[in-house]
Amino acid sequence: MKPRTKRLLAIVIGLICLAIAAFLVFQTFQSNLVFFFSPSQIVAKEAPIDKAFRIGGLVKAGSLQRDPAGLKVNFIVTDLVNETPVSYVGMLPDLFKEGKGVVAQGRLNTLGVFVADQVLAKHDENYMPPEAEEALKKAQSHQTQAAPTLSAPSGGKR
Repeated sequence: MKPRTKRLLAIVIGLICLAIAAFLVFQTFQSNLVFFFSPSQIVAKEAPIDKAFRIGGLVKAGSLQRDPAGLKVNFIVTDLVNETPVSYVGMLPDLFKEGKGVVAQGRLNTLGVFVADQVLAKHDENYMPPEAEEALKKAQSHQTQAAPTLSAPSGGKR
């Protein structure tokens, strides 16, 4: 074989190896990608059923129910407009409380219950995951736009 042919063959083999490596990296990245959805997006049926994703918002006050016989916990995540029930089996973080921010990772079942594999609580009063904070702000802006505005009575001369 001529040296020119050997170089061309080496370049082609190198490009094939690079393409295979890029394909494998892309496949791994895609299988580990986890999206974030708010309760309003779940109610709007934007979230996938039986595929892993994250839900975030606030734990609704009075919604926390613990199974006395085990580690099963049920609670409701809200974005102040819509709510999604969450079921989790395991130890909750120490900072997990009603009325506080939470992000849970898991899957939405066919009954509309989010079955969490992992529950994350915010670590201080000032922190909320950016996705959850954005979803809450968006939900609050929709809520204020939907509420009728009260106009001040038109007054005449005094």
